[in-house]
Amino acid sequence: MWLIPISRSAEPDKTQLRVGRLTKAHGLKGAIKIELYTDDPARRFVPGAVFTLQVPTSSPWHGKTIELVELKWYNSHPVAFFKDVPDRSTAESLIKAILWIDHDLAETSDEEDAWFDHHLVGLAVMRDGVKVGTITLVDHLPAQDLLHVETPNGEVLVPFVKAIVPVVDVAGGTVTVTPPAGLFEELPDEPVAEADAEAEPQADVTTEPNDDTTTN
Repeated sequence: MWLIPISRSAEPDKTQLRVGRLTKAHGLKGAIKIELYTDDPARRFVPGAVFTLQVPTSSPWHGKTIELVELKWYNSHPVAFFKDVPDRSTAESLIKAILWIDHDLAETSDEEDAWFDHHLVGLAVMRDGVKVGTITLVDHLPAQDLLHVETPNGEVLVPFVKAIVPVVDVAGGTVTVTPPAGLFEELPDEPVAEADAEAEPQADVTTEPNDDTTTN
C-alpha cells in the first residue's frame, strides 16, 4: 500500500495525518464503512479518537471534528461508530468525508513507505540521475496525491504513485521519478502528412475466369 501521512496544521509542533475516508452508511444505527489510509488502524482508530473532517464548505460538518466510539470489522471491512451520529440519515451526510488526526511532529512513522509532508517538501526530483526539479508542495485529493514540482520550465504536478515515484530517499534528499512521456517536457509535434506527397499504390486486381464459359 502506498501510504502518505501528511502535514496540514500550521502549528510548528503538530501535524495531521490523513487516516481514512468515509465511504458508505452501514445499517440503521449510524455506522459508516471506512476506506483506510493507514496500515495501523488499531493505533489510529481507538475509542475517543477525535478526527478533523475534510468536507465541502457547503456541508453541515464543515469545520467540525468527530469522535470515534468504536471501530468494528464486518466481513473484513472496517466500520466505524461515531459520537452524535445516531442513525443512517446522519451517517449519509458524512459520506466522502476524509478523516484527519493530530500527530506529534517529533514522532516518526512506523509504517513502510509512509512520509509526512514536511519530509517531502524540498527534496530534489531526479530523473535518470539528473535533477529536474524540487518538491514545493504535496497536494491531497480524494483520488490520489500530487507532488508539486518546481522545474526550470514551470510547475509540474506529479501523481504520487509507486509507478511514477518508485523511490523516496529522505535521508539522501531525493525522490526518483519515472514519468510518462510528456509530463516534464512537451512532446514534439507529429509531422503532418502532405496529402499528395506520394501517390497511393494501386490495388492488384485480377480477373477470375468465368465458370460459365463454353467451348465451341
